[in-house]
Amino acid sequence: MSPASMTQKYSTISPSLAVGNDEPDRNLALELVRVTEAAAIAGGHWVGFGDKNTADGAAVDAMRSFLQTVHFNGVVVIGEGEKDEAPMLFNGERVGDGTGPEVDVAVDPIDGTRLTALGINNALAVLAVAERGSMFDPSAVFYMEKLVTGPEAADMVDLRLPVKQNLHLIAKAKGVKVNQLNVMILDRDRHRPLVEEIREAGARTKFIMDGDVAGAIAAARSGTGVDALMGIGGTPEGIVAACAIKSLGGVIQGRLWPTSDEEKQKAIDAGHDLERVLSTNDLVSSDNCYFAATGITDGDLLKGVRYSKDKVLTQSIVMRSKSGTIRFVDGEHRADKWEGYARKS
Repeated sequence: MSPASMTQKYSTISPSLAVGNDEPDRNLALELVRVTEAAAIAGGHWVGFGDKNTADGAAVDAMRSFLQTVHFNGVVVIGEGEKDEAPMLFNGERVGDGTGPEVDVAVDPIDGTRLTALGINNALAVLAVAERGSMFDPSAVFYMEKLVTGPEAADMVDLRLPVKQNLHLIAKAKGVKVNQLNVMILDRDRHRPLVEEIREAGARTKFIMDGDVAGAIAAARSGTGVDALMGIGGTPEGIVAACAIKSLGGVIQGRLWPTSDEEKQKAIDAGHDLERVLSTNDLVSSDNCYFAATGITDGDLLKGVRYSKDKVLTQSIVMRSKSGTIRFVDGEHRADKWEGYARKS
């Protein structure tokens, strides 16, 4: 069965969800879960096969097909793939069925393509939606310096402060000692000085290979064992994470980090102040935004896709900032409905 015919068949058995004409409706959240489920199921067939681009391409195709069934008039403003020449839903691409509210769409069909290829934890299929014109345009600056923490210290931290001072502020807000804090950070050579600062301040580090959307959510949610995320990661992932943090009540602060003189000049030509610290509201200005993610591999946030002879099991999270609602969704799908996305041997 082709992806197009599968999409049509799937959509005919799904309930029709009404969406207001002027702004995204609360029921949109459940439509978005269908999209991330599709991407996760398609990409999940390639877990552990060592081919991140093929996995990403499968997830992109599935996400694109299912996005066309969603009742909105969307434009992809944050797409993935350009920075590593991987398959992508491109910036400016129109998505949705062309009716309903006009929205910005941020996509990451696989946040953690290398994690997927190697069968490592914390790969997600991710999608965020906000009212049109509300998502930050980074003008092709693919990386940013980030600081994420939960609601307790959201009004206290500042990316411009020394690392040690921010950690003491977080510890004070949480009512713990600094040596009880866990700071999540991407395992990159560029972070060696930052790691030294964190440890000299007395806090612990928790490394992740990739997937800083999941890391940002862990830093903003209580009960995860992660108190902050620090370091340089993807700008698209930062904007996607901001949509989730809007619901969680934490904070993400970012500062653009061009990787070349050419990229720096493009940012300056686009009017960006490279010293400016961007707040959560700068990254996503709308108070009515949505975040959805489905696990591809098992992780701290979600279980990965599980396949059996007749069923496919998924676990997703969906958030809406306007109500502050967070839902976990366990999906059970008939395997024969997804044959078109199965890995070909």
